[in-house]
Parts: sequence; C-alpha cells; structure tokens
Amino acid sequence: MTPSPPRAKAGDNPRRDVIAQWERMFGAPPPPYLAVSFMHKALMYEAQCKAKCGLTGQTKRALRRIASGETVRQATATRLSVGSVLVRAWNGRKYQVEVTGTGYLFEDKRWTSLSAIAKHITGATWSGRRFFGLRKTTK
Repeated sequence: MTPSPPRAKAGDNPRRDVIAQWERMFGAPPPPYLAVSFMHKALMYEAQCKAKCGLTGQTKRALRRIASGETVRQATATRLSVGSVLVRAWNGRKYQVEVTGTGYLFEDKRWTSLSAIAKHITGATWSGRRFFGLRKTTK
C-alpha cells in the first residue's frame, strides 16, 4: 500500500494545509495558480514514488521546475535545435519556419507557437507539431 498525504479536517483551510504539505514534500512553496486537487494528486504521486524508489531524472527535473514556479511543457520525442528550419508544403506553396531561441521566425515575424503558424497558413486549428510532421498521427 502506498502512503498518502493526510487530508484536511473539516473546518480547516484545505488550501493552507495542502500548501504546508507541499512545502514539506518539495522544500518550496507551490506556484500560486495550482489547484488544491492538483496539489493533492502531486503529493500522492510523490509519496508513491518515494515509497517505490524512483523517478526518471527527466521527471525529477520537471518536478523541481514546477515547484520553483516555472512552466513545464509536455516532453516530446522530437527536440528542435536553434537554427533548424522546418519546411512544409501546403496547397502548392512551400513554407519555411526557422527555430530561434525564443520561438520561431516565419515570414520575417517572430512567433511563439507552431500552432499559431499552422493556423495562419491553413486558416484552421492544427497542432503545430503535427502540421510540420514532428508528431506522428494516431489511427
């Protein structure tokens, strides 16, 4: 059986109690925008990992970044290096997007999202990574 963090008692301030548990578990206060339900799940997961001896190094780094208040994006199999150029043909026209340190360069304009570029090109909502062939389609 995996240990779980103690629940708040009726009448207590559940958010304050969960924040205190978070600080004990991770050694830092949680980011202010986290919901109590999410913090409960994260605390239970961390307790389970400690009891079962292990997380991957990548997961540990991501949790440290979350605990310090940084935004962590979902890991993807394809990593883009600064200077890479993505090429996509669409409706008979070739489009090129350059990967920069802070986002993307497309048509001499800086973009923060491949999805926004894909929507600009097609006029429809797309996953940018899927549109540029960086993520496989599922059947």
